[in-house]
Amino acid sequence: MAEIKSTIEMVMERAARIAAEATDTSEDQSAEHKGMRYAAAYLSGKESDLLGYIKKQPPKEQMNVRSGMARTLLRNIILPRDEEISEQALSSLKALQELSGNSADIANICNELKQILEQYNQHKKQVKDQLDESVRAQLKEKLLQQGHQLDDDMSLNPAMHPQYQEEWSRVSADLNAQYNQALDQRKDAIKLRMGG
Repeated sequence: MAEIKSTIEMVMERAARIAAEATDTSEDQSAEHKGMRYAAAYLSGKESDLLGYIKKQPPKEQMNVRSGMARTLLRNIILPRDEEISEQALSSLKALQELSGNSADIANICNELKQILEQYNQHKKQVKDQLDESVRAQLKEKLLQQGHQLDDDMSLNPAMHPQYQEEWSRVSADLNAQYNQALDQRKDAIKLRMGG
């Protein structure tokens, strides 16, 4: 019977250790979630002092809070949907530099990220202009073969071509994939340097 009791005691001790480890993990996650929520509030303009908030946290939570903030900020650095880089992306870049203690390394990566976002719009416009010109030329050739006379090539609307949307979707998806890969590489470098 003593042998059974010692096995039960061993199982209970192991269960207690597992429970203690789970508590540590959930405390880390809780601190990280606090950081994520605070960074989201910062980006929406409801909060303003990231470093001050971190300093107010218990010392054992500060790294996890900072990591959570960095995760939220990095998630908000995305390709622009229109002509302008989003304010959230620009605010995120600035905040990441602040969180890093204005580290030159992080500042350089943030500058690269900003350049990528700026180049994306320029590159997207160039690719669209090239596609428009190519489709316009195809339309002109087709109309001339049918015996139509054209006074102004620019009056041809490339979007009217049956395959235009399909081709633009394909080209746009390829461009987005290239630029997202470049963004992800820099974001991973920031995560690595910030311990996240």
